[in-house]
Amino acid sequence: MKKKHYENIIIFLTFIFLFLPIIVLVIYSFNSSKMNIVFEGFTLNWYKELFNNKELLEAFFNTIFIAVISTITSTVIGTLAAIGLHKYDFKGKKLLDKLLYIPIVIPEIVLGISLLSIYTLFKLELGIFTILLSHIAFSIPYVIVSVRSVLNELGTKTEEAAYDLGANNFEAFFYVTLPSIASGVKSGALLAFTLSLDDVVISYFTAGPGSNTLPLKIYSMIKTGVTPDVYALTSLLLLFIFVILLISTLRQLRKLKKVSLS
Repeated sequence: MKKKHYENIIIFLTFIFLFLPIIVLVIYSFNSSKMNIVFEGFTLNWYKELFNNKELLEAFFNTIFIAVISTITSTVIGTLAAIGLHKYDFKGKKLLDKLLYIPIVIPEIVLGISLLSIYTLFKLELGIFTILLSHIAFSIPYVIVSVRSVLNELGTKTEEAAYDLGANNFEAFFYVTLPSIASGVKSGALLAFTLSLDDVVISYFTAGPGSNTLPLKIYSMIKTGVTPDVYALTSLLLLFIFVILLISTLRQLRKLKKVSLS
């Protein structure tokens, strides 16, 4: 009992350590003080000011646009690449498997400088497009690794059975393979979206004039001080994520309930 009691305390302290900064951020979004050093009083003015801050909103929408497009693109490419690497043997496959981990393990600053050098070599104008290309490039390996881990557990027997039952390549992929690896595709997509959403270093090297993202905007405000309307924006974003997680959890509980009743 004592051991279990200590384990519960450690878990509780861990959650406090993880979520206390988020709770403080939400509280200070209602702070009447602009300095946000001491909580002086409750106000909703910063949520009103948020919608008047065009630069901040533009940076936010740029971030969402880049994250969504890069996630969709990298998920499609990464999933198809993972299936190809899983099903087919070819010369250089082992080398390619090892090369896939380089974008994951190398420091972001190295990858950012490398991408900047490529864009300069091909004389591409830095902007939203180059940031988007960069996010797709560093997201693809994460999707491949995520999908391949599921494919390795699945094997090839399920797809072979579909062919034996008369399915063509299209039907085997969309009705058998894809539903079987859906968990890996979803986890890869979520990871790609998260990495794109909070990227600073690579975006810093590949962004051009007027192509700001929310992380870059907040980073540029550190020297002069982060205004409370940024806290308001992040609080609304947290609320949106919480609602999505709540809906997802309720749907899973309903599915489990149906399975148990059946």
